[in-house]
Amino acid sequence: MDIPIQKKRRARWPYLLGGGAALALVTIGLLSLKPAGPTVERATLLVDTVRRGEMRRDVRGNGTLVPEDLRIVSALTAGRIERIVARPGTKVEAGSVLLEMSNPDVQLQALDAERQLTLAEAELATQRASLETQRLAVVSALAAARTELREAERQVRVAQRLAADGLTSGMDIERAQDRATEAKERHESELRRLQVVEEATRAQLELRRSEVDRLRSIAAFQRQRVSSMTVLAGQKGVVQALALQPGQWVNPGQELARVAGQDRLKAVLMVPESQARDLALGLRAKVDTRDGVVDGHVSRVDPAVQGGTVAVDVSLDGTLPRAARPDLSVDGTIEIDRIANTLYVGRPADGSTEAETQLFRLDPGGRTATRVTVRVGRGAADVVEIRGGLNEGDRVILSEMSQWNTVTRVTLK
Repeated sequence: MDIPIQKKRRARWPYLLGGGAALALVTIGLLSLKPAGPTVERATLLVDTVRRGEMRRDVRGNGTLVPEDLRIVSALTAGRIERIVARPGTKVEAGSVLLEMSNPDVQLQALDAERQLTLAEAELATQRASLETQRLAVVSALAAARTELREAERQVRVAQRLAADGLTSGMDIERAQDRATEAKERHESELRRLQVVEEATRAQLELRRSEVDRLRSIAAFQRQRVSSMTVLAGQKGVVQALALQPGQWVNPGQELARVAGQDRLKAVLMVPESQARDLALGLRAKVDTRDGVVDGHVSRVDPAVQGGTVAVDVSLDGTLPRAARPDLSVDGTIEIDRIANTLYVGRPADGSTEAETQLFRLDPGGRTATRVTVRVGRGAADVVEIRGGLNEGDRVILSEMSQWNTVTRVTLK
């Protein structure tokens, strides 16, 4: 009879202990892994490396060349355009004719003003002759009174000598003295009358001359109105604008043409408002005319903001290319200053300066990027100063990443 053999039972606890330990290790490993985050196409991102060195702060803007000497030719009087002599682009001198106008009413007013002036001048001459005749009559009467006075004084002296010799009576002396007194009073009266006549003559002639001067000014103005209908350029340059046609009616003060001097041009750049706060007069600038780069300096900064930009005038110090002309499109770069031995990186999409911002920094492998807080300092057109949060050699994403504001990590592919 066979006797069954009992198998020796093995202990299970070592296997259970090992399995539990393995499961714990796997769990810990999984918990220690960071979430991969959403995936972003690497090719669509702009990535830059943090560098240390001299950072040049520039601001950039585009604009046009504008003449520093721009003359707006306006109509002095109303009139009809008869002939266009110079068109836009025509080179002109100061006395060159731009266009011709006509207005019969203006010509009639000029003729009437000349007629009134001629009449007033004739009346002045007539009055001057009449007053001079009156003055001469008074002068003649004064001369007669002076002669009569001298004769009366001689008669007094003769009567006195005769009385001293006993040849005449005292009555004759008194009679001679009375005639002398009367002659003296008549002489003084004529003298005063001459003074009055001369003063009246001066006053009347001055009044008449002032009237003649007034009419002469009116006539000169009317002649100027007539001559202004032959419109001149007024300065040497190029006709920049003239949008009139023959037969068109223009009113006083209406713009007829613009003449730009070509000898002196400046660049007017439109700089973004966010970059314009450090602009100052005298800063160096370079203007690209697409046919060459010209040095210049800031000569004016517009205090007003228009459409998010600030107008900046750049006076050109260098020689302009021959192809340069008014309204030519240009690009300009203005150097604000240079910062030595500093960390800097390309300007992020949000354009922040002097503030804290959020950027995605690439991890060492370059397959993921983690959001970090960065302190940004002064900025330029294409770079910003880094004051904290990044180190030299760090790579950061400069592209717009606002759609990932809710995550701290993205995966790059």
